[in-house]
This record gives sequence, C-alpha cells and structure tokens, in this order.
Amino acid sequence: MSVWLETQEPGCMHCLLQSFKVIADIVGPRQFRSNYPPRLSDETGAADTAAPKYPGWELWKGDYVPHVDWIDDPAMKQLRKTERAVRQEARVAQLLNGDEEDGRKIEESVMQLRRIRQIPTAQKRTPWRMDPTGDAPDHLIRLIRDQAIMGRAYMAIALQRGMRTLAKDLRQSSKEMLNVIGDATVDSELDLVTTADRMRAMGHLLKFARRQLYNPELLVKKMRTVVQSTEDQIRAYQKTTIYLREQAAKAFPKGLHCLSLQLTVDYDAVKAKKGGSIGRVVAGSEGALIDNDLFHYCLFTDNVLAAAVVVNSTITNCKESRRHVFHLVTDSLNLRAMQTWFADNPPGDATLEIQNIDDFTWLNASYCPVLKQLKDESTKDYFFGGNAARSISGGANNLKYRNPKYLSMLNHVRFYLPELYPKLNKILFLDDDIVVRRDLSPLWDIDMEGRVNGAVYTCGESFHRFDKYLNFSDPLIYENFKPDDCGWAYGMNMFDLQQWKVHNITQIYHSWQEKNKDRTLWKLGTLPPGLITFYKTTFPLNNTWHVLGLGYDPNLDDTAIESAAVVHWNGNMKPWLDTAISKYRVLWAKYVDYGNERLLRCNIQAPPEAETHAEFLQPLALARAASLREAAARQASLQ
Repeated sequence: MSVWLETQEPGCMHCLLQSFKVIADIVGPRQFRSNYPPRLSDETGAADTAAPKYPGWELWKGDYVPHVDWIDDPAMKQLRKTERAVRQEARVAQLLNGDEEDGRKIEESVMQLRRIRQIPTAQKRTPWRMDPTGDAPDHLIRLIRDQAIMGRAYMAIALQRGMRTLAKDLRQSSKEMLNVIGDATVDSELDLVTTADRMRAMGHLLKFARRQLYNPELLVKKMRTVVQSTEDQIRAYQKTTIYLREQAAKAFPKGLHCLSLQLTVDYDAVKAKKGGSIGRVVAGSEGALIDNDLFHYCLFTDNVLAAAVVVNSTITNCKESRRHVFHLVTDSLNLRAMQTWFADNPPGDATLEIQNIDDFTWLNASYCPVLKQLKDESTKDYFFGGNAARSISGGANNLKYRNPKYLSMLNHVRFYLPELYPKLNKILFLDDDIVVRRDLSPLWDIDMEGRVNGAVYTCGESFHRFDKYLNFSDPLIYENFKPDDCGWAYGMNMFDLQQWKVHNITQIYHSWQEKNKDRTLWKLGTLPPGLITFYKTTFPLNNTWHVLGLGYDPNLDDTAIESAAVVHWNGNMKPWLDTAISKYRVLWAKYVDYGNERLLRCNIQAPPEAETHAEFLQPLALARAASLREAAARQASLQ
C-alpha cells in the first residue's frame, strides 16, 4: 500500500486523504477504537478516571448537570476537535501501512458511502441534529418524534444505570418535544423558531446520552420494547376505531332526527295548504307511474335528506325532468315526513310517488325468508340478545354484520321489484347514499343482451371477489360458484323486469335465503345474496356510470370521480355524518338547500369546506339572512 502511495501524484494523494475523512465515522469506531481517547464512561456506567473534567460536567454515578451548561463550552469544543484529529491520524496511519487489498476495500467503502448519501432519507433523517433541508411537508414533525423515541429509550437505560438526573432530563425533554408538535400535522403549523431551538438542544442531549449510555444490544432491546408497545397501542386504536365507526354508522344524527320530527309535525299544515290531502303521488300525474316511455327510478329509504339529495341531483342533471318518475318507498315512521318534504319541495316537472312498505300485505313471514328469520330465536339473540357486540371487547370484527339494518325490509325489498311494479319493463335502482352527476337516461338505451341486472363490475380490487363475501368452505357455495368470480356494485342498477320474470329471480333469492337461515353461507346483507341471485345474469356497465368508495377510501382517483355519472358513499362514512371524508362531502352538500327554514331550525349546516365553493355562496347567504330574521323575531316577541 505504501509503495503504491509513493508512485501517485500529489492530487491523487489529496483525494485519498479526503476519502479517509469521509469514511472515518463509519469504519473508525469499530476498527480503531484502541487509538481513541478514553470514553467518558464504560458500558457499565462507571466513570473513566482518565477522562478530563469539564466545567459544569460531573461524570460520576450519573450526577448529570443539564447540557445547557456545557454544550457551548470552549474546552468541550476543543476536546471534540482534538478527538476527531486523533481518530483521523490513527485511521490514516493504519491505511498507509496496509496492502493493496486494504486500498480496494477503502475504494469500495467510499463508493458505498456515496450511494448511501444519494438516498434522501439517509441524508436528512437523523434524530441527533436538525436538518432543515427535508422535502416532506412533515419532515420536522417526524424528526421530532424520532428524537422523542430515542429519548425514551435512553431514559430507560439511564434508570437502569442509576443516572437519575439524566433520566429525568431525557423524560422531560422528550415530553417537551411532543408538546412542540401539539396538533400540528405539517411543518408549516409549527413555531419554527421554538422548534429549531428545542430540536437543537434535544440533539445535543441525545449526543451526550449516547456517549454515556451507548450499548447496542441494550438499546436494540429497548427499541424493540418501544415498537411492541406502539404496535399494541395501534391495534387497540384500530379496534376502537372500528367499533366507533360502526356505532356512528348505526346512529341517526340529531339534526336528521329533528328534521323528520319537524316535517311530521308540519304535515297537517302542509296538507291543508295543498287542498286537504297529500296522496301517494306527491308530484306529477298518476298515469306516469306505469308509462314505459318514461324513465323510472326506485329508491327505498327512511332518510328524508338523503332521499332529497338523490332526487334533486337526478333532476338537476337530467335533460327532460318531465320524463322522469321516482318511486320512493319508506316506512310508517317516516311516511308523513317524506310526504311533507316533497309536497313542499317538488322535483320540478318530474313525477314522484311515496309508498309505505307496511302497506305491502303480501310481504309477510310466510312469503319472505328474511321476515321468517326475524322470528327465529337464534337470529334475535344474534342481533338483539346478550351475545350481540355491546362493547369494543365484544367482537369488533363482526360488528358490521350485527347491525340490525341488515334485517330491514327497506334493504331487502329490492328483490321484489316485479311485485312492486308489475306493469313496468325497466327500472333503475338507486341507493340513498349516492349523488347523480350527469344525465342517466342513456342507460335505458343499453342493450343488456337478455340479462336481468346491469351493474358496474368491481374486479379491480381483490376484496371484491366472491370469496370475500361467500363461505367457500361450505359445499353448497364451493360447488356452485368460483372464488375468483367478479363482484359487482349495488347502488345504481338497471333491472329488466321482463327478464326478471323469465329467470324467476325472486324464487332463486328465496331458495338461497332459506339455505342460509343459519348464516353459514354468508353474513347478512344484500350484496352476498345479490351476487348469488343474479349470478350469470348481470350485464357489465362501463365503470364511468358508477364510482364507489367515497364512504371509506380518501385516495380515490379525482379524474374518475369527475367523469362519474353516479358517485356512491358505500362504507360507514356517509356524507350526512360528521365522520364523512371532508373532501367528498361537498359533492353531496351541493344538492342540499341549507337555506331551508326547517334545516336551519334543526341546525343542519353546510360543511366548512363548502364555504370555498361558489355554488354555496347564495344558499349560505340566504341561510344566514333567514337565521338573522328568526333571531330578530324571537327577540321582538320577548320584548
């Protein structure tokens, strides 16, 4: 090695010496430790008697004076500089005395270091110092959390070694670092001056702790403990989140409950205003209900505001509103509320009928398997008895399927469309958690090739295959279906009622529901029996007709949403709930009249994000004006 050095140009020698400096901190501590000045303390925590004494720095038995007293001390800085020089000289001396193999290893080490330094995270993420060059919007926040984690790890080691003062400072500093973050999610929300000072001080404290306490095996053990504890917390939070989301999905918001009550109370007043009666046909003509030249929609819901949004969005985006007919079915509890709302807010020139599901006397336990199952004791116990999940520990994984809404006939009446509308040829089924964004009338022109159900297939995701909905360990399922068969979406479905009768779809549905009376073939719901009932009779529609996932996926493709005819909030985060994904709520709120007097009375307000959209400015202004008038009227009545 020395002979090779003697034959090189001075410039080459300079480059080589610079490379020694670059790799010094990587290869030095392990290979040349015998050449170092003595450590301040050994791995057991005992003081090194050869170590010099610095102002404000007591070294024995962990009697630690806070770092602010010594961190900028000139003697301390000079010591660090001297230590670096000694280490560098020792490394250069050993490398000069080596052979060609050592030279090759040095070259490989330098190249490896260059590759490492090209990785952004290798350059910028270090808990020992603040590097303001990070590109991520939360770079500093993540670095602060790293510092806090390292502080807690060294705190545990310091306590084991009896260095209580150091442990106390590490605990306090770690807590202060997390307080610096507070509720901030991006660096721009931080007080950068305070943050920089705290991070710099914490970095120096961690450096001191590392010099005193560094023990790779013990540190790894402590970090594993931290990781395990964090993973346990994450699992607990996930379980809590699942439980609370399911509870929120089952709950009915106070504002919507108030709205339904207000509408029911106002029924008689509206009825008198409309000439003494509000019939089944709230808007339009009765003859339109059976006219196959018109576009017919069916909607089954007990949510007044959701129904209003579906109807309003459909009419707003259609070309000829007079050719559209809505068949709405609700329950006895919400019938008058629905009638009052649509009598006061008719859908333009369209026709709308409202029916009470309790008036369908043919829909009884002797005919409908779901109603028969409701009388079964095991079903009652599953949903309403002591085995039902009442708490987080009660089985969060099955909470979704223990929701009694899956037994509601408003969900299952979709399997009886020919009985409901015997004179219609085609009808478009709409869920109440959708918004229509463009004219749907072209759907009636699609040739479904003799199939019953027109739907958008969901093969793009593995969890939309049949094996995610059906129990393929049961021979009945395994012998009749394939696990990797594509699922399709409920929410916007075109049904050919003539082909429905030809294929005897309702009888197929009844047959499979009877076989699943013990819930062994699938969990309760409407999609699994729908996949089975319409197996091989479903026509694939273009994906742009129906985009799903707004109720659970915040990362949907914006382009797909913009081009969609119908967007669907399937999932628990419904657009009328506070848990809704905020960036999607505007799509739904656009079709709510927030200036409506009843909505104001029930404190149903536009979401905060709506303030930035121009289409909300007028209704919000009207809402505020009406609210001010109401407040003035109340004050006048008090006087």
